[in-house]
Amino acid sequence: MPYVTPEQIERAKQMDLLTYLQYYEPQELVHFSGNVYRTRSHDSLKISNGKWCWWSRGIGGRSALDYLVKVRGLSLPEAVVQIGGQTAALLPVPSKEPASAGPRKLLLPEKNENNDRVIVYLAGRGIKRDIIDYCIQTKRLYESRCYHNAVFVGFDSQGVPRYASLRGTSRRRFMGEANGSDKRLSFSIPARDNSSKLHLFESAVDLMSYCTLELLSGREWRQDFCLSLAGIYKPKQDISESTLPAALTQFLKDFPQISEIALHLDNDAAGRLAAKTIQTILPSHYIVFDEPPERGKDYNEYLRSTLKIRRIQERE
Repeated sequence: MPYVTPEQIERAKQMDLLTYLQYYEPQELVHFSGNVYRTRSHDSLKISNGKWCWWSRGIGGRSALDYLVKVRGLSLPEAVVQIGGQTAALLPVPSKEPASAGPRKLLLPEKNENNDRVIVYLAGRGIKRDIIDYCIQTKRLYESRCYHNAVFVGFDSQGVPRYASLRGTSRRRFMGEANGSDKRLSFSIPARDNSSKLHLFESAVDLMSYCTLELLSGREWRQDFCLSLAGIYKPKQDISESTLPAALTQFLKDFPQISEIALHLDNDAAGRLAAKTIQTILPSHYIVFDEPPERGKDYNEYLRSTLKIRRIQERE
């Protein structure tokens, strides 16, 4: 029996049954009516609104993990491995689409009726409500119905959602991506006008933290474009063999007027290596600035330390 860590179990719990079947076992999924689905193997097992119920047996749950254990009879470790895709024999892998096929279908988590927990979570990290509200109003940010994760959405040039990163809002650390996400089209905030400068970050939270710092400094926080790389960029050991992050490559293609790029990557070894690599392999006609946070590991830590200093100064 495979060994799985508590972190792997927690991550597996994040996947709902509908998403699991749509992505991994579409042949097992049958549309019943409206937003209700059933499984091909069990007519009375219905899936709706983020939950599933096997009516003939009187059992149900929310997650794909519940389903694999209660219905398929897998042990917990086996179910976690199947969802995590760590054992190819257990996980049906979709056949590769030909190069000419269209974009993968993005399976966005179902929206919650409100965004209260996401707002509290981000505000607790120091991000100003103006930035949070802008992202919600432009559909870049919402709260998922299941697990109440923060969902950060990226769009293509036609305004179609193509990417979504997930971040847990509870005390348990969780980060992931929605199935079908295209890393080339990650979370971003556009410039108010046609700017020629791009600011680059590792995560959506760092990006929003930088915008907050700009707002606190009295500057126009949407003066330039801001883009998240959707995670840590890992160059090859030989920098000369590395390629630019997919999100950056796509952005420069979509916005050819960009001539200046500010790198706001983390203050750790991985972030410094990523910044060095990007500076090295970017074409020479770009003006590149390396601007890591002045304090802390990342821009959110920098923001929170700045707010703490301000509060101390206000009390004096």
